[in-house]
Amino acid sequence: MKRYRIRRAGPLRGRLRVPGDKSIGHRALIFAALARGRSTITGLSAGLDNRATAEAFRAMGVGVAIDGSTAVVDGVGLTGLGMPQRVVDCGNSGTTMRLLAGLLSAQRFGTRMVGDASLTRRPMGRVIEPLRARGAHIAGSAPGPNVKAGASSDELYPPISIAPLVEGEQLRGIEYEMPVASAQVKSCLLLSGLYAAGPTAIHEPVLSRDHTERMMIALGVPLATQGSMAVLDPNADWPHGWDPFDWEVPGDPSSAAFLIAAALMVPGSGLQIEGVGANPTRTGFFDALRAMGAPVQTTPKGFAAGDEPIAEHAVAQGAVHGRVVGGELLVRMIDEVPVLCALAAVATGRTEIRDAAELRVKESDRIAVMARALADFGCNVEELPDGLIIEGGATLHAARVRSHGDHRIAMSAALLGMVADGETIVDDVECVETSFPGFAGLLRRLGASVDEEEVAS
Repeated sequence: MKRYRIRRAGPLRGRLRVPGDKSIGHRALIFAALARGRSTITGLSAGLDNRATAEAFRAMGVGVAIDGSTAVVDGVGLTGLGMPQRVVDCGNSGTTMRLLAGLLSAQRFGTRMVGDASLTRRPMGRVIEPLRARGAHIAGSAPGPNVKAGASSDELYPPISIAPLVEGEQLRGIEYEMPVASAQVKSCLLLSGLYAAGPTAIHEPVLSRDHTERMMIALGVPLATQGSMAVLDPNADWPHGWDPFDWEVPGDPSSAAFLIAAALMVPGSGLQIEGVGANPTRTGFFDALRAMGAPVQTTPKGFAAGDEPIAEHAVAQGAVHGRVVGGELLVRMIDEVPVLCALAAVATGRTEIRDAAELRVKESDRIAVMARALADFGCNVEELPDGLIIEGGATLHAARVRSHGDHRIAMSAALLGMVADGETIVDDVECVETSFPGFAGLLRRLGASVDEEEVAS
């Protein structure tokens, strides 16, 4: 087991790049595996989540060679996947499991997908139910011992079992009104829709991240989008497949958010972060920063990975002011809420986070866990059913924080430790490798005092 030991230090200074966007990395690997020939993906995150997706395709007969941040994938086409020779282990990656559930539900072989203890707590009914509605033979599991008390007995969790479609069977078209905006559910249904007998029409309450749609359109898939609507018609005139490609994965805006927040929090800091993804469905955190008066300058720098905009961010330490964050803005920054909480602790005034109930079913209950962590640091915080109210400006003191196996909790606590009096300990930080490999070492190079230690489990 590993932990962080953190003390005040700084300032943070430097020019850098962050790991590749793992959401885009997952999808690039999927589309490369289904391409007709060899694709090359550069800028891939070295984190464990993208590795889980690569390993899943290896189990299905796809050649995937990864060297550092470059992956060479020998695609087998839409109909070339083989039955896995073993259980597909998705590790900690809910994206891997939910997206592959859609793809594998359309195959003529069976699959069983499992995950680690954290993933086993994450609900899967949101993909299982619409897949069943279109004719998939897919089943989840009842709540197990890892699922928190009070969870619905009707909800379904990993492991997931998928039985094959028999000869003559095909998934049906579906028109689906999503109760909650979710890029994972949307992508799951679009991937299954590639194999369906009729169109797939999806409507979200608000538009979630649209990486899947951008990639499909770039590859010639007959997909039309308008606002929060997406319609895929597999019976349109298209070659039912795509050629291989060379794509670069932009830097992860969620990873960049931690460094930007750290620079805003630590006095005297100044950072420049290159090559960061700037997809409008992912820039909610930066919009929130502007509303809070943060001195962050963003410069567009072109496109990557099909049609993904990229940008450079320059940030210096400066005063930020509390604001209400919710609604459509919250959807576009759902992964960055924990780091916004850390920043809110040093802001002037009150920050109110609403419409974030989805955070209760991430790798941890991020609302409850962040509320406890903030209180441990000496921050005045109120937990709401769908968010938090954080009173900024209190003098923070060192704390000992459990990550609960959640990488974003671990990194957010590390930032709070960098501005707290005394020595902070963050336990169980191996999870950070899922999304931001080398996080502690990078902070040290920039000027922080963040040591990573092995401890007896």
